[in-house]
Amino acid sequence: MILEKGIKDAGLDISAPTQAKLLDYLALMQKWNKVHNLTAVREADEMVTLHLLDSLVVSPYIDAANLLDVGSGAGLPGIPLAICLPDLKVTVIDSNNKKVSFMRHAKAELGIANLEVLGGRVEDISPTRRFEIIISRAFSDLSLFISLTHHLLNEQGKWLAMKGVYPETELADLAAKTGVTASKVEVLNVPGLDAQRHLAFLPYHSNSNLLK
Repeated sequence: MILEKGIKDAGLDISAPTQAKLLDYLALMQKWNKVHNLTAVREADEMVTLHLLDSLVVSPYIDAANLLDVGSGAGLPGIPLAICLPDLKVTVIDSNNKKVSFMRHAKAELGIANLEVLGGRVEDISPTRRFEIIISRAFSDLSLFISLTHHLLNEQGKWLAMKGVYPETELADLAAKTGVTASKVEVLNVPGLDAQRHLAFLPYHSNSNLLK
């Protein structure tokens, strides 16, 4: 089984019942995909690699009580993280109504008690809500990611930006515009994926609240 082997190759410890739940989530995504076009990836084996394993490889770096996944789409990486880390409070948000409906359906169907699904634009979330980690794999521009979410990050928190190739230009541009600099950038090894993956760690910076 691709998922089981990928989890083992990634050095992750995920129980058989949890793996089954991940596959149930993928099956729901495939079913909805036939009508709602949640994701361009449709072949089952590719979905395991590009959706599940690509999300799960960040789990060892989640050291927080709560997390916000911005632009979650069909729930990536938020739902796989919520399934595998039941003590983590995961909030996912997307502005696409069909994708929000799918995530709410997945929460109910799979009984993911630690998952909260929000619909709308992240900049409209009340700033009284603060998160220890804000993560996204949907933003192509780091400066935009920071500017739209800075009001939601705990002062002891951090942004985690999932990227493809090493985002050297984006990181330099971000530092120049906001003062936010990466504390580190980890190489992510996604089993079965012949492409680069990186995870940039961006700690809270007081200057970032000047962004509009």
